[in-house]
Amino acid sequence: MNPPVVITEDNGKAYFALERLAAGAPVKAFECRIGEYADYLREDALRAQADHVAQTWLLRERESHRITGYMSLIADAVKLSTAEKELHKLDYPFKTIPAMKIGKLAVCEAFRQKYRGLGTYLIYQAGRFARNFITPYCAARFLTVDADVEHDKGVLAFYQKNGFAPNAELTGKHRKTISMRLDLYI
Repeated sequence: MNPPVVITEDNGKAYFALERLAAGAPVKAFECRIGEYADYLREDALRAQADHVAQTWLLRERESHRITGYMSLIADAVKLSTAEKELHKLDYPFKTIPAMKIGKLAVCEAFRQKYRGLGTYLIYQAGRFARNFITPYCAARFLTVDADVEHDKGVLAFYQKNGFAPNAELTGKHRKTISMRLDLYI
């Protein structure tokens, strides 16, 4: 078997297309390590999109047209401590700062041996959306995520590797998720 292709922001478009979820998309075949995430895509994502709760984007392999991953994006605001605001040079009297949140992010198990970096590529695309598509209409300083440490112990390291930092105001010892942020403009 060939070694996996490493997907980056430079070569990702050659291998994949990113498209908004639409009725009739072949989501039934999507499987990932966390069954709840596959169930969301198959059973809830289209309804959430119709209800204006989340926009889901499918990452499809150009060669096979199969869904290799997805992300659901939502509007958010992140609560920052005084020290965190200082770190980001945000001298404002309010504690919450506008953000775009990755509500769900999953990669298809069948493609984990063929490609590396699909999750990182989806994060890159989410940041690109926040900077390029939201900016003309509204503001989003951060990309946020609630890292699902209950289902995946390695997810915290994954997001940290991709530049996210835990939010001090929203991190507790007994949480099932850890709130994290990525400054889109540093």
